[in-house]
Amino acid sequence: MSKRSPHPSPFPSKDQILEFIKDSPGRVGKREIARAFRLDADQKMQLKKVLKELKDDGLLTSSRKKLADPGALPPVTVLEVNATDIDGELLARPVVWESELEPPVIYMAPVRRGQGALGIGDRVLARMTRIDDSEDGRPAYEARTIRRLEHAPADVLGVFGFDRAGKPRLRSTDRRHKSEFMVTDLGGLKIDKGDLVRAEVLPGKKLGLRQVKLCEKIDRTGAQAISQIAIYDHSIPVEFPEDALKQARTAGPAELGDREDLRDTLLITIDGEDARDFDDAVFAEPDPNPNNPGGWHIIVAIADVSWYVRPGDPLDQEAYRRGNSVYFPDRVVPMLPEELSNGWCSLRPHEERPCVAAHMWIDADGRLKRHKFVRGLMKSAARTTYTQIQQARDGDPDELTAPLLDNVIAPLYGAFETLLKAREARGVLELDLAERQIVLDDDGNVEKVIERERFDSHKLIEEFMILANVAAAEKLEKHQQPCMYRVHDEPSPEKIAALGEFLESVDIPFAKGQVVRASMFNQILKKAKGTETSHMVSEVVLRSQAQAAYSPDNLGHFGLALQRYCHFTSPIRRYADLLVHRTLVRGVKLGDGGLEDDPKDFHEQGEHLSVTERNATGAERDAVDRFTTLYLSEKVGSILKGRINGVTRFGLFVTLDETGADGLVPVRSLSEDYFIHDEHAHTLRGRETGYEYRLGDKVEVLIVEADAMTGSTVFQITEGGRPGKPGRAKGKSRVGGKKGRSLSDRPAKPRKTKGKSRASRRKARRG
Repeated sequence: MSKRSPHPSPFPSKDQILEFIKDSPGRVGKREIARAFRLDADQKMQLKKVLKELKDDGLLTSSRKKLADPGALPPVTVLEVNATDIDGELLARPVVWESELEPPVIYMAPVRRGQGALGIGDRVLARMTRIDDSEDGRPAYEARTIRRLEHAPADVLGVFGFDRAGKPRLRSTDRRHKSEFMVTDLGGLKIDKGDLVRAEVLPGKKLGLRQVKLCEKIDRTGAQAISQIAIYDHSIPVEFPEDALKQARTAGPAELGDREDLRDTLLITIDGEDARDFDDAVFAEPDPNPNNPGGWHIIVAIADVSWYVRPGDPLDQEAYRRGNSVYFPDRVVPMLPEELSNGWCSLRPHEERPCVAAHMWIDADGRLKRHKFVRGLMKSAARTTYTQIQQARDGDPDELTAPLLDNVIAPLYGAFETLLKAREARGVLELDLAERQIVLDDDGNVEKVIERERFDSHKLIEEFMILANVAAAEKLEKHQQPCMYRVHDEPSPEKIAALGEFLESVDIPFAKGQVVRASMFNQILKKAKGTETSHMVSEVVLRSQAQAAYSPDNLGHFGLALQRYCHFTSPIRRYADLLVHRTLVRGVKLGDGGLEDDPKDFHEQGEHLSVTERNATGAERDAVDRFTTLYLSEKVGSILKGRINGVTRFGLFVTLDETGADGLVPVRSLSEDYFIHDEHAHTLRGRETGYEYRLGDKVEVLIVEADAMTGSTVFQITEGGRPGKPGRAKGKSRVGGKKGRSLSDRPAKPRKTKGKSRASRRKARRG
């Protein structure tokens, strides 16, 4: 029986109790709290009451009579890697999280050699280390992988080969699979070294390697196989069901009927040189209405896909499953069969095609005054390219564009320049982002990697399409029809706060609490223009933005500074646009092929289409990365110029100036110094030397590795970074490396830190 102390200790406050629980390495009970504060029997009864109040207020969570901070995690936790942060660093969340509060922020530390790189969707058992709270006040942790908990993949895509003993092996195209697979069954395939094959992963291991049975020969490795790898890795549907193909083959021309006759209107298509489907055509003329001086009449005509693809039919089901077309440097995986995408739904020159046309009238300031939508029958006057149109505008027309210069091209540019006034008045986010273009030779090999040229002709088409998309959204709202909006939310408060802290670090004024508008970011970019931090500021502004998505709930489009916006202009390659066409057909009463009376849930469809879009974008990006890496594989050992475009705990990402290729500079290759990652200033800074690498810094790098099959590129910095003052750097992560701004330096052995946590190393430094 406990005795009452004649001189009991002061009873702790609620804040003191919470602080003790928060600082404890794991869950604690009432006994541990009472012992820590030296409470007597009466105080223990009072403690029980206080703990109940803290639990009722949601400030504590309990399990088996143990208490913990609701935002706290046990020292060892099962995690799922689920996202990346603004710097591309992997984030995770607990697999089991019962609290109603938001889970803590968890940064995944780099895995040890031989564990294999982590990717989104991986599950791991990890050791947790508490670090400073995140910007939004949530607890933050660094997690170090103890072991993976992922199941063996059902199958794997890889390159067939042999080990040194001549035994058959398979090297996965997935960079996360560091170990080879042992081929125990050729599956009856006639296979050669270097062939790309799909294999089934068998249960069990031999010699520590997973076993596989070969199932399918895909192709020889090299340029011809790269898109195939991306298609496989992202599960992009390629083959169409027979009933969908049959429906496409039986399609035919549309009659004029009740359609508006646009065959004599000088509509032209403007696309890239390599375009195969032409789904939009444009026309402009001065508005003859005397009440609209300086105004324009614009027509945007879009292929009438809803005429050929009806709700619920085989083509519709397959198009919805795909969600969108996927574009690779050497091929296209279309949303619709070629008979439609390159045939009846492609606005070929001088051929009659059904269309849905938006007639739009703008005033002298580029504002949309009125619009109407019609079903029409058109005949494109010319198939032109961006380059041709721009050269004609600049005074160098060719045989095709010369006859169009005065009555077609000049009015198009006149309307475009007027639309630019409205764009500037709205304050559209102006991020000029370079796009890589893979140029292939006649044999399909990479000839060069260049930055895609961007002309005013590109911007002209963009502004016409934006105007038509706005008009479609307005029309659907007017007729009270469901709309699949293209939404782009404003940046989150957390990202704005992080951006503000970064701008403060580079001496750019940023008023906290101001209304967030796209024009605000333009002012930031303008202040940074011409300074050494200009590129860095652009990168951080880009990463602060939210991701666009499809939704029936109108959140507006932040980047375009528009209250309402949808996608209407590409129904050949985007199912969301097809939905918009169907709702227009039904709402404006344009005939057959409109939205069904009992349509599928638009929320569910919006989520599905957002997922397929992100998946397609990932596949396209992976293919471009692999093509670029293939090009760089012939330049291993070369030194090229670039710029740091990402700073993480585990290293730097560098983008090469010439090709736009990205590669990793592992932190271990930097120097013998310990480097501190400052996520607010986007820097790695040496604790001992003060040497610093910042986002946006120009560097020269040696190409150490370039593996086209995995798309992995590794660099080593030979020149760059900036000297700083030695001393303790601010930041939440400390990582090791090897000193050496030049390859001529001979670094000493890095200090051993194995087995020591960040907290223990910090304590040792202070001692």
